[in-house]
Amino acid sequence: MNTEQRHILFTRLQTQNPNPTTELNFTTPFELLMAVMLAAQATDKGVNKATPALFKVANTPQAMVKLGEEGLKEYIKTIGLFNVKARNIIKTCNLLIEQHNSEVPNERKALEALPGVGRKTANVILNTVFGEPTIAVDTHIFRVSNRTGLAPGKTVRHVEEELLKKVPKEFQQHAHHWLVLHGRYVCVARKPKCGECLIADLCKNNNSSDS
Repeated sequence: MNTEQRHILFTRLQTQNPNPTTELNFTTPFELLMAVMLAAQATDKGVNKATPALFKVANTPQAMVKLGEEGLKEYIKTIGLFNVKARNIIKTCNLLIEQHNSEVPNERKALEALPGVGRKTANVILNTVFGEPTIAVDTHIFRVSNRTGLAPGKTVRHVEEELLKKVPKEFQQHAHHWLVLHGRYVCVARKPKCGECLIADLCKNNNSSDS
């Protein structure tokens, strides 16, 4: 995919959805951090079912620590890997209190130092909360980038680096969310909906059913 095609691709995605955002429900940076941590290897819908009740009782690091690991598990037990996630969330909340004045840090190094927070989670926070033009490559973005020819790569990190180089600057802020949503609802893994895809004519493989 050449420069002109990439520009057309993102222009169409922007026209369809001018202000995309995460589908995780949150009202504060802390709530988003918690939701993203819970969403690892789980669905946003599943997380959104659990967090309203959780955030009513614990939407600050202090409240989450007070709730405790066992108490937290009761709210998130419908989410995959909830035991590990509960442990990491309590550890993370303690670090937020001790090292960051109970605030979510706006630096990658500090975010990735939190238990259960990797590069992808850090990218989501930096982009959605702090407005940085980062791209958190999940399975959807990895698939769309390779299938369309937008930014092919054999690893998640390679795709991220290619996207940061190839996405036109004016689209970098929202590229993450556009690509996630496109992969989630149109360019799905098993049977991509090429007939309703607004960028099908730009895709190198629009008849493929490979994941």
